[in-house]
Amino acid sequence: MVLLHGGRYLEGTSSNPHHDGATLARAGVVMVSVNYHVGVEGFAHITGAPNNRGILDQVAALEWVQDNVAAFGGDPDNVTVFGQSAGAGCLAALMVMPTAAGLFRRAIVQSMAGTYFSEGLAAAISTTIAAEVGGRATIDDLARHTPHALVTAAGAVLERMPDHVESWGPMALTPTPFSPVVDGDVLPQAPWRALAEGAARTIDLLVGHTRDEYRLFNTRLGDEVTDAEVDATLHRLAPIPGGRYRAGYPEATPGQLYEIINSDWLFRMPSVHLADAAHAGGGRVWSYELCWDFNRDEGASHSLDVLLVLGTLSPDDVRDHPSALPNAAAESIRVGDHMRKDWRTFATTGDPGWTPYEPPTRATRVYTAEPTTRPYPEERSRRVWRTHRFGALPYIG
Repeated sequence: MVLLHGGRYLEGTSSNPHHDGATLARAGVVMVSVNYHVGVEGFAHITGAPNNRGILDQVAALEWVQDNVAAFGGDPDNVTVFGQSAGAGCLAALMVMPTAAGLFRRAIVQSMAGTYFSEGLAAAISTTIAAEVGGRATIDDLARHTPHALVTAAGAVLERMPDHVESWGPMALTPTPFSPVVDGDVLPQAPWRALAEGAARTIDLLVGHTRDEYRLFNTRLGDEVTDAEVDATLHRLAPIPGGRYRAGYPEATPGQLYEIINSDWLFRMPSVHLADAAHAGGGRVWSYELCWDFNRDEGASHSLDVLLVLGTLSPDDVRDHPSALPNAAAESIRVGDHMRKDWRTFATTGDPGWTPYEPPTRATRVYTAEPTTRPYPEERSRRVWRTHRFGALPYIG
């Protein structure tokens, strides 16, 4: 099993203690984690350099696994890649990239971000970052600057991204200026379209998300969000007039509705659309949603699933949280054991042990204190987004 860490395409490392794969290895898999270029060096559109360099790093790592994993007791014909957040977005791209064909057999896509850039949008953002160091977004100009200077430049642009919403569109409202680039070459098509056309029908797919994806980023706002802010968010992010959201969630406070919309646009709906696309393309698909939470503030938030699978959320971490729920420490062990067993079973056999995903019911493994399989829980949101087509985000100009 090969782990691709998250980090907004901007940061992160496999050496983070939360990415320690020792518990999975003790469960009987050969565990591999990789580093890859992030930020400007990994994902900026730079004239004179290939796009998606961070993902090409991952291709090189998977080629190494093919050549060497047998020496560690692994099977090169039975490689499962699992990625979370930005790592999941990279993995969805790898599934349809010609250079990655045949390098893995199964994919576990956890909370993929639905942000893929057109070349025009990627070029506009990279030009803005390069201007921070007084240059152009070319390999010769940027090579004159230290990595630290490029990180600082990207950070400065990140702080001002909302100022660019009229030209960069909804991407300007996200916490990163980077994403994979759909360039017709390294990444020929956005994953949803390519999967629907059968590009990865031989790759078994387990895909899902957490219930409260955006809560991690929205904790400070809570119910302080105003109706006007919700209206603005609906205008920018909702696929159809916002009345559908308000009708679908009549009981939601402004803060709750703001969170639901952002969770849907950024993570939840890209994930369910990926499952739909893979199924339409003839692939074998399973779905999950993490609904278990251990504290009152964050809920079943972004990144909680990968901590449970890897076993890096300790009972002490749970108990020490200022708003920890009763019995949560014991439950965290049980939920993590369930998820880890299912991930391992899927990686070993290609079938995690519950009903495959198929419209219209879209069977989903729902992880609470005791997991169950039921129709997709976020059907209200799915109906709002059912006619939307995710793809490369354009440069509006």
